[in-house]
Amino acid sequence: MRIGLLTGGGDCPGLNAVIRAVARTALERGDEVVGVLHGWRGMVEGQMRPLAPQDVTGLLPRGGTILRTSRTNPYEIEGGVERVLGHLDGLDALVAIGGEDTLGVAARLHAEHDAPMVGVPKTIDNDLRGTDYTFGFDTAVTIATEAIDRLHSTAESHDRVMVCEVMGRHTGWIAVMAGMAGGADVILIPELPLTVEHCCGLIRNRHAKGKDFSIVVVSEGYELRYESGASGGMVASGDLDAFGHARLGGVGSALASEIEGRTGFETRVTTLGHIQRGGSPTARDRVLATRFGLRAAELVRDGEWGMMAALRGDEIVAVPLAEAVAGLKLVPRELYDRAAAFFG
Repeated sequence: MRIGLLTGGGDCPGLNAVIRAVARTALERGDEVVGVLHGWRGMVEGQMRPLAPQDVTGLLPRGGTILRTSRTNPYEIEGGVERVLGHLDGLDALVAIGGEDTLGVAARLHAEHDAPMVGVPKTIDNDLRGTDYTFGFDTAVTIATEAIDRLHSTAESHDRVMVCEVMGRHTGWIAVMAGMAGGADVILIPELPLTVEHCCGLIRNRHAKGKDFSIVVVSEGYELRYESGASGGMVASGDLDAFGHARLGGVGSALASEIEGRTGFETRVTTLGHIQRGGSPTARDRVLATRFGLRAAELVRDGEWGMMAALRGDEIVAVPLAEAVAGLKLVPRELYDRAAAFFG
């Protein structure tokens, strides 16, 4: 059997661990393994290279992906799908490792062309349905939590409000989990947005109790909301990627300006950006990525096409790709309410 491996979308700690697990398992049972370079662009252009045992040695602690990645959408390229299908003729299976967009292409190719696809869920945003957690998320939360810990000391020293903007796109998983772990005083997320006035009121309440500094964690996809019902909209560039997504970022600065203007408290902003997705994965992400990779190799062996490895409780199971990309997994009200118990 000739098995292709592809990593698409944003880079993510743990990608190399999946590559290692799938490749080692397949090679040990006598299969041939091929790495597809630069995500779906590699499938369009036929950029592939064989992976030998020495190519997947020492990958566990490495961030990024040895196969490189891109945000290419073959459905937006003239003749792209046909070229992908042509290159698939040389493979018996393709393991697509990615998030909503990468797996969305895999699910569509399987549904429309019966392509032999197996998925592995990857995203620091943890917003994929069908799995309790995605690998890369724990690393991002750990990095954000450490940043919040560091912001505490400088905020307290200067009696400042510190706004920390984290990634997450249209969900607030990183913000809620890192905010809870770091003891944030206010957390703002897209799913359950507090108003700017409410946020400022919580900060004033802290100062009234003698707490002269505050930590505010805001997800990049949060829209500034006001009690009048007006919305400041998402802060994003006008550029769209191949999947129609705008590049988010900048809401932290807009929020900091509002807080300082409305409260009079000195406010600073820190935007973590790509720091959250770089570097070595945590132990938890290494283990989860490895378990996903092993399950993906089993799905390939058994010919269970159109399925994705997923975490349910503490078990690694198989779920349909179509289920995973049917919509975003949002932060539930119960979890946010638990974090909100410590606001103000």
